[in-house]
Amino acid sequence: MKNYKKLLGIGSLLIAGLILIAADHIDAPAVQGGTSDITDFYAFQGEGNNSIVFAANVQGLLSPSSTSSAEFDENVLIEFNIDNTGDNVEDLVIQAIPRDGVMYFFGPVAPNSTGLNSTILADNTMQGSVDITSYGGNAIVGTNAGLSYFAGPRDDPFFFDFAQYSAIIGGTATSFNNPGSDTFAGTNVMSIIVEVPKSMIGNSGTINTWVESKRKQ
Repeated sequence: MKNYKKLLGIGSLLIAGLILIAADHIDAPAVQGGTSDITDFYAFQGEGNNSIVFAANVQGLLSPSSTSSAEFDENVLIEFNIDNTGDNVEDLVIQAIPRDGVMYFFGPVAPNSTGLNSTILADNTMQGSVDITSYGGNAIVGTNAGLSYFAGPRDDPFFFDFAQYSAIIGGTATSFNNPGSDTFAGTNVMSIIVEVPKSMIGNSGTINTWVESKRKQ
């Protein structure tokens, strides 16, 4: 069992099919581009009506040349948090931790403790794993007990015209262009994705959800 300390968190979602998108591509120098740097968090309904997909992207702004050597940090835990009682405290967590080219998942299950510190729930029976997809390789998807998993490099899906945003902030423009210029085009991220049956987290109403990266201390 290992304790981990929080580095970053973000989130919120209505189960009835809405999409949550949260992005944070620009951070302090000590975090930006690092293996624990979360760039995006997405939560949305799966292909059917009975599941929710949670997706976290880390290590943003990877060039194609650097993506081929990018790896998940074995000292960094990615933790998806789910509050289904409305008190902004996690009732369930889904944990992802890499080891030797495989991403291991634990949960959804009640955490041993809430807040800044986490313990890897290695004794939890609801778990799965997936080989980490290599850059340029076909996507590998793992499944277990109705859950699906993916881990590996992906094209950065977040569209943002940073130059136009800067112009608006600077007072030289008043609105975004349509379609604008995608600042993140041609860059990649490292993605961790899990699709979960709604029955495992609550079938209706609103949940609060956020993701954290936690480094081993």
